[in-house]
Amino acid sequence: MIYALRLSSMILASIALIPAGAHFFSLLSKMRLTESDYLVAQRAYDGWSMFGIVVIGALLTTLALAIVLYRAGLPYLLPLASFACIAGTQLIFWVFTFPTNRLTNNWTQIPDQWEAVRRQWELSHAGSAVLNFIALLLLFLSALGSR
Repeated sequence: MIYALRLSSMILASIALIPAGAHFFSLLSKMRLTESDYLVAQRAYDGWSMFGIVVIGALLTTLALAIVLYRAGLPYLLPLASFACIAGTQLIFWVFTFPTNRLTNNWTQIPDQWEAVRRQWELSHAGSAVLNFIALLLLFLSALGSR
């Protein structure tokens, strides 16, 4: 059971890092785009909301791993911290990213003060990428520490 939870939480956290990492590494390039070019570039993210399923899976398996380890009397703080990081990505999304998506109608319209809105959107994704990376690292460290 513990092995299956470790493996599934690492796989799901890894998959969750894919879109977050893509946002992180494209940030500097996208910040140089004009308004019209930015709207075109944003179309690349159509359908990425499906990654929400992966994030929910990562949250559930990581929390389950922490609970199972706690009940087994094994070190559980790293998986629990990993869960907190993944939960933090959701906090960032709902507080910073989602409002910009609504304001821009999912980046099909340029809002007033678009530079500030774009900065908020891009930096919120960068922050989430960092938290996703830390979550995955904590899961790896937890697995290595169990040997």
